[in-house]
Formats: sequence, structure tokens, C-alpha cells
Amino acid sequence: MAAGNPYEALGVARGASDDEIRTAYRKLAKRYHPDLNPGDRKAEERFKAISAAHELISDPDKRARFDRGEIDADGQERQERPSYRRHAEGAEGGKYTNVSPEDFGDVFSDFFAGGGGGAGRRTRGRDMQYTLPIDFLEAVRGGTRRLDLPDKRTLDVKIPAGIEDGQVMRLGGQGAPGRNGGPAGDALIEISVTPHPFFRREGADIHVEVPITVSEAVLGARISVPTSTGAVMMSIPKRSDTGTRLRLRGRGIAVAGRPPGDQYVTLKLVLGHVDEGLEDYLRRNAPATAVDPRQAMTEAT
Repeated sequence: MAAGNPYEALGVARGASDDEIRTAYRKLAKRYHPDLNPGDRKAEERFKAISAAHELISDPDKRARFDRGEIDADGQERQERPSYRRHAEGAEGGKYTNVSPEDFGDVFSDFFAGGGGGAGRRTRGRDMQYTLPIDFLEAVRGGTRRLDLPDKRTLDVKIPAGIEDGQVMRLGGQGAPGRNGGPAGDALIEISVTPHPFFRREGADIHVEVPITVSEAVLGARISVPTSTGAVMMSIPKRSDTGTRLRLRGRGIAVAGRPPGDQYVTLKLVLGHVDEGLEDYLRRNAPATAVDPRQAMTEAT
């Protein structure tokens, strides 16, 4: 059975750009993904329709062929059955000229090809598209996740270390089965990385804000800093301002074949508990000629 109109399934116009199609698909796929709607048959069917529609019109060649009416919404050839009259008359329009009984046999054989009696063409199965949500640290470190497919199959997906949000993995032969002995399609797994509450990624580097106390900022200290592979000790220089950025070499993201990135630590001064003694000291000793930390901002405006 043919699927519905792929443009309507994604909620885009027929002339939509590639970016508009991609954005619409990602929005709907995340909304109706079976992992996020366990036991919801309607969401599962909608996800199948969305995936099939995106697989068709995200491919420029398939999209053009669908728009011309050469393939249907399932990506299958529209069989245009040859006309008996066209075969009989021939290319030059000579009506029934030089047509032997054997030719008539060929005509009727062609006419009924693709119907109930023919073996049909070997057709490759459709590629199936899925979205796999993973957390930030899993994307950095890599691992294996089990993906439950709408057809009740499961796939163990090996996630390479350093994979990025929106990246698509292709699993050969794990898509829809072929027809008439044709090969199966592929499974296209789009990775959706959940943001981390502390870490932020920029390329191969990781950024994190780390709070420090007044005494650590003024006197310097050795503090424990979280990284994607566990906590490490880092030295805080004396008289560090809030916003000071320090680097931990090689503590970023390691992607196969590339040197690992770094982790950048931005210091954030937190007052915490301030006792009356410190307040009295600041009142008595704050110099009248203290440096204005906002002077540069004032001059710029």
C-alpha cells in the first residue's frame, strides 16, 4: 500500500528547501519517536510515516522522480503498462504492418507483465530513518545502545567516541526488506545529543564553568575539577578574577584519527558565606583610589 503524500506527512510545501525539510523532520521525529512514546501505536505509525517521507524527499533524485510521477510515495516504480495499439502500430504508425503471430505473443506478454502472473523486478528495500537520543557523556566517550525498531526488531548500535549531535550513522542491510529477492535497505540512525547541565562542546573542546570562593580567588588553591573522564586536580593562580579561563590539555574530546581536544575551565567567583569580620575589614581598608573594574566599559560607551 502506498504511503500518503510525503510533503503533507512532514507539513512542508512542495517547493520547500532542503533545510526546511530537515528541520521539519527533526522536529516531528523527536516528538513522535517510539522511545519517547512507549506503547503509543498512533505515535509509532506517525513516526514510520515521517521517516518514510523524509527518506524520499530528502534525496534529490528520488524527490525529482516523485514530483514527475515516476515513483510513488513508497519509492516504487510506477509501472506504465505498454499499449497493445502502440505495439501493433509500431514506431512509424504503420497499422498492423509486418506483425507476426509471435509478435502478438510478445505484445500480450509485455502487456500483462507486472500484474498477478509476472515474477516482478528485484527491488532494493527502502532505507529506514530513526532518531537515537543519547546523553552528552555517552557521545563523548562512545558506547553501545540498543534501539527498538517499530517492526519489533532491536539493533545494538555501536556509538563511536566523539559523535556529534545531528550526525547520521548508516547500518547496512538493516532497513526495509527488498522485493522479489532484492537486497534490504539500510538503517539511518540520526544521533540526538541531550545537553549536559555543566559541560558544553565546541568542536573537539569542552567548556565548563567552575565556581570558586573568595579565598581561593585571592590566595590561589588546588581544586577538584570535573572532566568527561573523571575529576582532576587543577591549580588556581593567586588573584584570579571571575571569568579567568584555564586550560586542561588533552581533556577534551578524542575522535579516532585526531589528537584530543582540550577542556577550558572558566572561573566563577561565588561569595558564599561572608562573616562580619570580612565586611568590617573591607570597610576600613578599601582604598579610595581602588581600580574601577568597569572603566573600560564606561569608556567604550
